[in-house]
Amino acid sequence: MQTTKLGSNGPTVTALGVGTWAWGDTLFWAYGKDFGAKDVEEAFQASIDAGVTFFDTAEVYGLGESERLIGKFSKQTSQPLQIATKYFPLPWRWSRSSIVDALTSSLERLQTSQISLYQIHWPLEFILKTKDFMEVLADEVKKGRIQSVGVSNYSAAQMTLAHQYLSEKGIPLAVNQVPYSLLNKQIEQNGVLQKSQQLGITILAYSPLAQGLLTGKYTPENLKTLQGARRIDPRFSPQGLQKLEPLFSTLKELSEKYDKTPAQISLNWLISQGNVIPIPGAKNANQAKQNAGALGWSLTKEEIELLRQKSN
Repeated sequence: MQTTKLGSNGPTVTALGVGTWAWGDTLFWAYGKDFGAKDVEEAFQASIDAGVTFFDTAEVYGLGESERLIGKFSKQTSQPLQIATKYFPLPWRWSRSSIVDALTSSLERLQTSQISLYQIHWPLEFILKTKDFMEVLADEVKKGRIQSVGVSNYSAAQMTLAHQYLSEKGIPLAVNQVPYSLLNKQIEQNGVLQKSQQLGITILAYSPLAQGLLTGKYTPENLKTLQGARRIDPRFSPQGLQKLEPLFSTLKELSEKYDKTPAQISLNWLISQGNVIPIPGAKNANQAKQNAGALGWSLTKEEIELLRQKSN
């Protein structure tokens, strides 16, 4: 199994993770309508069976339900897991003690005494100073409740500041979790990718399949079956799909060459960037198995560049 480290000396995790935003989330992902607890339990088990043991969640996913599900599932396997979760300071949790309390609650829902990674979900500097957050979490690393510290949705400047405060405590910043895919390469333009490489910070790429667009399963004919907020995303429209046809066509050609799906090609492209861990969602066993098929092989440099050009 391909593995990588979180940051320069954080825990070792699988080179692909499982994003669990959809687990328990009724608002965006329509959990409980076209999929439910049994489906995500099977997705969890299929991931483990395929050797993927890194799960990313957050306390706000399903208002704690995602963490509760992972905690429950983790008790049904003897396989060691690497779990990452996140803290969100709203509505009124702005003090240092709020961070400690939130971590305690997450650990209780996850039914564990230690997690691999704890991240601040958004850089709400006007509410909670980065310095406070980093100092509290440096203490939690020393206490042993978390193995590494990360941020999420941070700009290059914000990430550098977090890195600096942590470094003063002798702990490296391990991760910045940001959107990154063939259809969202913003971090290549705004300095985040370059700065993360300089500082040895791992990118956790969320929405690596652009919320399903890169799976190749959406056509103008089946768009009406979409559930949740994607129904109002202009990319999920006949015109949006038409615009993406050159990329879809290249993905299809590479799928045939490698006997892989468009999703596996798209995930492999991200892994090929180096120090990037995609965390695609999996709502059922089939999706989990498919995601794992992105590991154990690689596109050529020419193919990586071709995909970049077709997705611009």
